[in-house]
This record gives sequence, structure tokens and C-alpha cells, in this order.
Amino acid sequence: MNKYKKSILTIIATVIIFLLIAASAVVYVDPFFHYHAPLANFPYLVDNQLTQNPGMARNLHYDSVILGSSMTVNFNTNWFGDLLDLDTIKLSYSGAYPKDQSNIMDIIFKSDNEVKAVFLGIDVMTYTGGVDETKYPIPEYLYDDNYINDIQYIFNKDVLLNYVLRPIADPDKTDLATVYSSWWTDEYYNKQWVMHNYEIPLREEIETPKDAYIENLELNLSTNICPYIEQNPETTFYLFFPPYSILYWNDVICGNHLEATMEEYIYIAKSVLAYDNVRLFFFPNQKWIVTDLDNYADYSHYHPDINYYMTQCFADSSCEITSVEQMEQALEDMRLLINEFDFEELFSQEY
Repeated sequence: MNKYKKSILTIIATVIIFLLIAASAVVYVDPFFHYHAPLANFPYLVDNQLTQNPGMARNLHYDSVILGSSMTVNFNTNWFGDLLDLDTIKLSYSGAYPKDQSNIMDIIFKSDNEVKAVFLGIDVMTYTGGVDETKYPIPEYLYDDNYINDIQYIFNKDVLLNYVLRPIADPDKTDLATVYSSWWTDEYYNKQWVMHNYEIPLREEIETPKDAYIENLELNLSTNICPYIEQNPETTFYLFFPPYSILYWNDVICGNHLEATMEEYIYIAKSVLAYDNVRLFFFPNQKWIVTDLDNYADYSHYHPDINYYMTQCFADSSCEITSVEQMEQALEDMRLLINEFDFEELFSQEY
């Protein structure tokens, strides 16, 4: 019996020692940057926005951030250094809702960094969602300040195998300047590919009321976005509307919510231009971008060259909206662009 007990105790002790070693390795390397900045020579793999963004926001050094959906993933942060003299990190969330932006800004503005600028892409369709809605359930233990629930991180088999041991075995350090960039290579950005994968939506007979989206839009702005603008007057917020392709606007027309969508743009402009630390940029009416499907890999995602163009605009103030009247004119330009575009000719071709 004593021999049996000794064997059991040996097994238990071995398991405990193994767990402590594994946990120590996770804490030391800290692949999600939960406790400290990256080690100088470790080949970190950064590929998970939900789990790694909060740690980067908390512990990396930066003075500006890029926020938004997949419309922002192809920004190269080196451009912001070259054109705007900013030390920038990218904290994109694919399909992000306003609450996703709020969750990460809460960490950003609690960090030790002096944040000079926030570059936030605004996708109007996501601002119609619920004020507490996120694209994906977030791992709360990585976003809160409760170290007790960190057990889900430090004793996580996937973290140990995929983010500590695998990079050691096959080192290929992620370049944070281009982190989260889309998988599409240059050959995917062409009209043939876009149209081959595009399906014309069914037409809705009943028009969406002009003010249908305003209630949720106002709640999302007042809860998830504007408080950070108000509480951080020394930070310049570069808010921008991405240039979806003309096919996105075909979806809007088929869905019979063009006026409701236009009203969103106006309402957002009225709300954010009231702040002295906001600069607003409007790219959807750039005809040379949105009507040339060779700039896209699908109906909304554009080539990194377009991201570079937008960065240039942030630097030289091109495409900036400084008044509600200017926003209204930009939307009139957008209407004209949509009305003049030959959708029939586009859809009559074979792809």
C-alpha cells in the first residue's frame, strides 16, 4: 500500500511540475503580451486578433493606433511613420462592431502610452447593430484586470503548443507592420475574380425608412465611440469611411435602403464634427477607386495600394470633410456616381 501511495504521489508531483514548467514558459514568453512587452529575440506568431490585440494595446510602445474592420488590415504601419511621423500599431478586428472598438480603446487609453492619434475606419452597416454586440465572443480573461481568471491563459494547451513551442521549432516572426494583412495576393485583385464570386442580391420591394438606422446608430456613437473622443481631447481621431466598390452600392440599391444608408453618413458627420479633435475623411466617392474592380478582391475589400493612398490623404488632408455641408456634397457626388454607373453593362458580361 505504501508503495502504491508513493507511486500516486510521484505521478501527482510530476504532473504538477510539468504544469508549473508549462505555465512558466507561457508567462515568460507571454505570446499574447498579457503581462509584458515582447522579448527581444523571440519569434512571436501574431495571428489572432481577439486574443492578441488586448495585450498589444496594453504592453507595446506606440503613439498611434489603427482601428477598424478588415477594411484596415492592409495598412502598413511603416507608412504612418514615413508620412505622419507616428509610431503606430494595428489593432484591427475583422467584421468589427462599435463595441469591439470600445473594448480595445478602453485598454488603449488605460495604457502607459501617450496616444497622439487614432485612425478608426467606420463601416456604417455595423453601426446598426446592438450597442453591446461584438462580432465574436471575446475572451474576457484577456481584456479584464482580474489575474485569477488568467488560469485560462497560462494553463492553455493551445497557447503552449501553437504560440510558444511551435515558433521555437519553426521560427518565422510576424512583422507587426503588416500584421493581419489579408491573404489575397496581387493576382486576386481583378475584375474577373470579383465578378466570378459576386452574386446579385434579390431586390426588396419595400423601401427602408430613411431614419430606420438612426436609433441604433446614435446609441453606438454615444456609448462606444464618442466617450473616448470626449475624454481624450489631446488625441486626434482620424475617422474615415472606407471606399467599398460599386458592387456594394448595388447591394444597397437592391436592398432598397439607399436613403437610409445615406442618412447614416450624414448623422455620423454631424455627430463627430462637433469635436475639435476629430478629422473626418470620406473615400466612397473616389470614382477612380470604386468603379475599377481591378482594385478589389471582392465587392468591398480593396488592394493595399488603396490603403497607402488613404494614408497619404491623412497626411495631406485630401478627401477630408470639415463641415456637414461638405458631407452632403460628397454624398451628392456619390449619388451621381451610382446613377451614372452602367450596372446593366457590367452584369451582361460573362466572367
